[in-house]
Amino acid sequence: MDGFVSHDPRFDRFILDNAPAERLAEGFRWIEGLVWMGDWNALLFQDLPRDRTMMWSETTGLSVWRQPSGKANGQARDRQGRLVLCSNLARAVQRVEHDGSLTTLADRFEGRRLNSPNDVAVHSDGTIWFTDPVYGIANDYEGIRQPSERHPAVYRLHSETGAMALVSEAFDGPNGLAFSPDERRLYVAETGDQTRPEPVQILRVIDLAPDGTVAGPARDFHKVDRGYTDGLAVDEDGNIWSSAWDGVHCIAPDGTLLGRILLPERVSNLCFGGSPQRNRLFIGVSHALHAVFLNRRGAAWP
Repeated sequence: MDGFVSHDPRFDRFILDNAPAERLAEGFRWIEGLVWMGDWNALLFQDLPRDRTMMWSETTGLSVWRQPSGKANGQARDRQGRLVLCSNLARAVQRVEHDGSLTTLADRFEGRRLNSPNDVAVHSDGTIWFTDPVYGIANDYEGIRQPSERHPAVYRLHSETGAMALVSEAFDGPNGLAFSPDERRLYVAETGDQTRPEPVQILRVIDLAPDGTVAGPARDFHKVDRGYTDGLAVDEDGNIWSSAWDGVHCIAPDGTLLGRILLPERVSNLCFGGSPQRNRLFIGVSHALHAVFLNRRGAAWP
């Protein structure tokens, strides 16, 4: 079932009646890592099990941008316009330089290997924040099955110095993450320990100080129903657009569910894009790429 469901009058203002969700491409095994490349007027995303990075644009359609991709997962652009990505095969955070070469930024912490960095966000001060669950080493479909050397966690990385700091270990399966527009909050999806019968699955928030340091422990923010939250996107007013099993859920900064975009498959990841307004929400549902124009713009960070 496709469509929009409003749970709060505020959501009605976000929807354009003549702009339904569109199916842009299909035939993928599992979509991850959506990122809008504004200067290219194109979207990059991962067809993760097939080990390839895809590119979609309104003018040229769909193409393979990079293969193999290292079974890359989440990705974001840094302040210099370079692509920062999470590699399941390398168990690392890496950066694609302007000349196309690949630089490994982090693959260990305190002498032990990272698990499988999953998603990444870049702060306006240039630091790279990423989640490190075990999902990419739990099977041979999205990575290579290997033992874990560390508890799942969220980290902050200074890309120029290589210095890393532990942000939080209060997660069983940290997944998608995104900053609020003022960067005073970091939202992190807790997807849980998938080996447990009833894993903890909730959207959490970490408060940040004005200088970007952590101001408090992770706290529960919103329980997505149905399913759980994976990828996240934030709009200009700080509303969180979260993946869910039945589509996309829009959540206000106070934790109120405002509304839902219903889609026929489980949503894995999403991002705002479309040049120059950033008013198009691109959505990766497990095997297809969708998009919807909204009366809302994606957040622009300082």
